[in-house]
Amino acid sequence: MSREQPIIWRSPKGEVIACVEKNKVMAENLDEIRQVCQDALEDAVLMGCDEHQVRQVLIELIGELVNPYPTQA
Repeated sequence: MSREQPIIWRSPKGEVIACVEKNKVMAENLDEIRQVCQDALEDAVLMGCDEHQVRQVLIELIGELVNPYPTQA
């Protein structure tokens, strides 16, 4: 389960992040997140939880993430 085309990452100013290593790290991070979320969904469904509720909780969890770095002007 992976994207067919890579994501074009952009800076807050809209500039393309072209660094190969940065893009590699982002792809690896997304793969790890996808697998952890998939595992959590499968565990929840096997334990009898409602799939739609689990998906909603995961969405809310992402929305609650905090950026620890001050916004760059």
